[in-house]
Amino acid sequence: MKRARYIRQSTSQQSNLRQLAKAHPDEILFIDTISGSIPFAERPAGKKLVEAVEAGELNYVSFHAIDRAGRSTIDVLQTLKFFFDKGVIVKIDNLGLESMINGKANPVFNLITTILSELSSLEKASLLERQAEGIIQARLRGAYKGRMKETKDSPEVTLAKHNRAVKVIKSNPTMSLRDMAKLASDKSKGYEVSPNTVKKVKDLMLTLSMI
Repeated sequence: MKRARYIRQSTSQQSNLRQLAKAHPDEILFIDTISGSIPFAERPAGKKLVEAVEAGELNYVSFHAIDRAGRSTIDVLQTLKFFFDKGVIVKIDNLGLESMINGKANPVFNLITTILSELSSLEKASLLERQAEGIIQARLRGAYKGRMKETKDSPEVTLAKHNRAVKVIKSNPTMSLRDMAKLASDKSKGYEVSPNTVKKVKDLMLTLSMI
C-alpha cells in the first residue's frame, strides 16, 4: 500500500515536521504552509497530492484532523469524495477512523466527517458575524473615518471586497505584505491584490481590532 500524509500549517513557526517524518517513515509527506480557507486542490502540496492520486501513485492518505482538508463543508466533502472515487483510503488520526472498510464506504466515517465539516463552517460564519459586530461597535465609538483611504467604499464593503486578503492576514499575521499579496491573489477568480492594498486592509482591521 502506497501511503501519503498531508500536513497543513498556517505559518512556518508551527513546524513539527521532523517528528512527523520520524513517526511516519513509510508515508510520503505533502506539506502546505497556507491558510486553511484556501480550497484543497488550489494549495501547492494539495494539488501535487491530487496529481499523485490521479497518476495511481497513492492509495492511502492520512490527515491529523479533518480541518486540515479545509474549512468549507463543500470543499472537505468534495475532497473526500475525490479520494473515495479513486479508491484511496483516507484516515483521520484524531478520530481513529478510515474512510473505507474492506473496500466499502465506512458509514461512521462519512457521518462524523460531515458533522465536523459543518461545525467548522458554522464557526467560520460566526467569526464573520463577530467581525461585522466589531465594525458596528467601532462606528459607534468613532474609531474609524468611515472609509479606507483612497476608496469610496465603506469598511464593510472594503472588507467584503477583499475577503481573501482578510483571511490571509488573520491566518498569517507575521507574513510580509508581499507574500500576503501573493497568497491572497487568485487570477483564476479574477482577484489580484497589491502589497499596498494588503497594508491598507490590515490597517483597517487593526483599527477595528480584528487581528
